[in-house]
Amino acid sequence: MHGPKDLPWTELVPKQEDQSAALLIADHASNHVPPDIQLGIAPELLNTHIAVDLGVSELGRVICDRLRCPGIFGAVSRLVVDFNREEDAPHLIPIASDGHAIPGNMIDHAAREQRINQYWRPYHARVAALIEQAQPRLLISLHSFTPALETQPEIARPWQVGILYNDDDRAARIAIPLLEEAGVIVGDQLPYSGKLLNATMNNHGEGNGIAYLGIEMRQDLIGDASGVAHWAETLSNIIKRTRDTLE
Repeated sequence: MHGPKDLPWTELVPKQEDQSAALLIADHASNHVPPDIQLGIAPELLNTHIAVDLGVSELGRVICDRLRCPGIFGAVSRLVVDFNREEDAPHLIPIASDGHAIPGNMIDHAAREQRINQYWRPYHARVAALIEQAQPRLLISLHSFTPALETQPEIARPWQVGILYNDDDRAARIAIPLLEEAGVIVGDQLPYSGKLLNATMNNHGEGNGIAYLGIEMRQDLIGDASGVAHWAETLSNIIKRTRDTLE
């Protein structure tokens, strides 16, 4: 990866790029909180799903390497600003997550605007620039989810992979049967709906008429190197077959 530390993203540029490949986008790949932002939470919470999509940075790097495709990875925590929310969404800068208050995000309009201007807008401008540059046939939106929420521990999330989409389901309709064929326990629009949580793909995928595959990986399955290696191989194969099947 490369990119100045003050940018809200890092990029992975393959040594040998496949011009027909995808562009991988990982909005929540980092738990970094800039030193001038005080969230007012226990430090250990930064290593949980409320702050970062656990395992996604590692998994995304290996997938990009296998596909020989570029990737862009969010470089600040979703608690600083959520890149997968619309700019005017109330929870773009969350004041609570899975039962944990985020008191440092109780900020006024001017501070909110400053944070959006410093992180959210440059990130999405760079995503748009990369799409213009690479002209990908397929976008990959890579996230992870926790097996159970702290606020709903009685509700299990047994799916290994969730596939999310909004109006454009071209890639999803190809990928879901392929995942099932590979023996993957897959949730269609689970553990939550892409009709509600799909801002980045709505903007850069559906907004440009580019097919996209929204992948939600269960975080405990990619918690170590062997898990990352296994799922990178599985998902890379599915992504390739999906890409090659798209018209």
